Amino acid sequence: MNITEKLIASHLPVGEPPAGKRLPGEDIALRIDQTLTQDATGTMAYLGFEAMGVPRVKTELSVAYIDHNTLQSGFENADDHRFIRSCARKRGVRFSRPGNGICHQVHLERFGKPGKTLIGSDSHTPTGGGIGMLAMGAGGLDVAVAMGGGAYHIPMPKVTLVRLTGRLRPWVSAKDVILEVLRRLSVKGGVGRVIEYGGEGVSSLSVPERATITNMGAELGATASVFPSDEITKAFLEAQGRGGDWIPLAADPGAAYDARLDIDLGALEPLAACPHSPDNVKPVREIAGLPVDQVCIGSCTNSSLLDMLKVAAVLRGKTVCPAVSLAIAPGSKQVLTMLARSGALADMIAAGARLLESACGPCIGMGQSPQSAGVSLRTFNRNFEGRSGTADGQVYLVSPETAAASALTGVFTDPRDLGPAPAISPPPRFLADDNMIELPAPESEADGVEIAYGPNIKPFPRSEPLPETLEARAVLKVGDNITTDHIMPAGAKILPYRSNIPYLSRFCFAQCDPDFAAHCRAAGRGVVLGGANYGQGSSREHAALVPLYLGVRAVVAKSFARIHAANLVNAGILPCTFADPADYDRIGSGDELAFPGIRAALRAGGAVTLHNRGRNESYVLDCALSPRQRDILAAGGLLDYTRERS
Repeated sequence: MNITEKLIASHLPVGEPPAGKRLPGEDIALRIDQTLTQDATGTMAYLGFEAMGVPRVKTELSVAYIDHNTLQSGFENADDHRFIRSCARKRGVRFSRPGNGICHQVHLERFGKPGKTLIGSDSHTPTGGGIGMLAMGAGGLDVAVAMGGGAYHIPMPKVTLVRLTGRLRPWVSAKDVILEVLRRLSVKGGVGRVIEYGGEGVSSLSVPERATITNMGAELGATASVFPSDEITKAFLEAQGRGGDWIPLAADPGAAYDARLDIDLGALEPLAACPHSPDNVKPVREIAGLPVDQVCIGSCTNSSLLDMLKVAAVLRGKTVCPAVSLAIAPGSKQVLTMLARSGALADMIAAGARLLESACGPCIGMGQSPQSAGVSLRTFNRNFEGRSGTADGQVYLVSPETAAASALTGVFTDPRDLGPAPAISPPPRFLADDNMIELPAPESEADGVEIAYGPNIKPFPRSEPLPETLEARAVLKVGDNITTDHIMPAGAKILPYRSNIPYLSRFCFAQCDPDFAAHCRAAGRGVVLGGANYGQGSSREHAALVPLYLGVRAVVAKSFARIHAANLVNAGILPCTFADPADYDRIGSGDELAFPGIRAALRAGGAVTLHNRGRNESYVLDCALSPRQRDILAAGGLLDYTRERS
């Protein structure tokens, strides 16, 4: 078996057919060992968990992180943090306090274990694949169910082997590896797949470098990305004081794969993803000389100690170009403390860097928005239009080396032009101090813990069981690669209301149609029409819950991103695809639509008919749903489905 099959096989229910006998796309139920949440999605996840009525989590480990909504310009974020902390104390979840760091960086350092399964209410949870975990992003309701002891259901993925040979040359980094994979496969190339890394080149990559690569597998649309657990993994865990968590994990000789991509690490050069998509990749040398206004270094992709030490070495003894604003956010308290003790932090500050707290920050539009039409180089994972908080911001995704070099020169700079690269190696021992991770109350004391609800925390929107015939109006028609940022934007002005669905509804699809909410209210029931790869990007279930609140009952698209399609089902919204993509062109916004006999069609498991009353035409739709998902839709969503079976 390959690594993916081994991880899946070890987490299937007893008596189930082995992973090797599963067909791609077949529904599988995975036992989940660990979960994580963050505060932008965590409030809804814990509201869902409370609604389920389960007294304590049943996973081996669950951790609640505060890393997204840390800008406290009003009471809202602080109230959410208090709510999450109280839920964690009462329900058996560890609580990572504000300032302790970004969830994926901290989890890699302190909790991730090779061979384990992990789901998180954040799309970049696959970062854990860097140490040999089957780590996947999921909607908050799916995480709540897993915390309650339920299985996590996914379609059996295909597995693509990325075979690495050679070694990276000086000034070329792990970020350039994943940008090369994105350049070749596109943001749709990983949908329905796990990306597994192998080949002799793997042994030349440290765990932080591997984690950078698996982190941005989310941008491929992949279910997960995974590296072997080898002697490099063992050394990392031992340096974290967690050597006992290591197990070896590798593909068997001759293991089969569904596809293969070969990459010679020694042939790569510094790359950049240009506006406004992570797969719009070009060599840095082709962009060299473009004036730069802002550089941001950090995020869950590139905020490790190794990345930060490289940046400090480039900046040492120099001064940032006066025309450039350089902001740096170390990924965790561990990273920040070790930078301070080594003197590297002083090098950054002396060069003119603006130090940010150990949190997601600019990556989610939480501060540091660039100037109008400003060119911003970021070591982040996404450069979707408007995500930075500046509607016309020109955001490029680059490595820490390219970012630091360009901050000094004031123009897009190939770091190879700086001369010999600094030699930076992982430390033999990390500073492990978990004093910012709060343990839950003992089960015997849990009854005395009160859940703290603030006035900004509103209940889940309620869905309805699917009717026999669904009638609705097409309230919006959009094109390809619509992201969850299009559907439900992030940013400092909106993120504080992630626990307030009614307020968020004002901003739903505002980038595509400022009057979307009004159209939904006028229609009563709505259908959204989408192109290919609808819902790519974040795992935020708000991109399903807010349309549900506005009356959207179905989304018909050419194709869906995996997590968003699952979130739609969990919310009770029907996701269908056009059997003939040309039919997409035959429906317009405002058309009156009907799904005759939809409940019976779903029950039968066959195709679905969509009737366009204005044109008097009918179209065939595919609903690639598992029997369980069909039952969830019939019940009106995952919460009602779970209640019916509890």
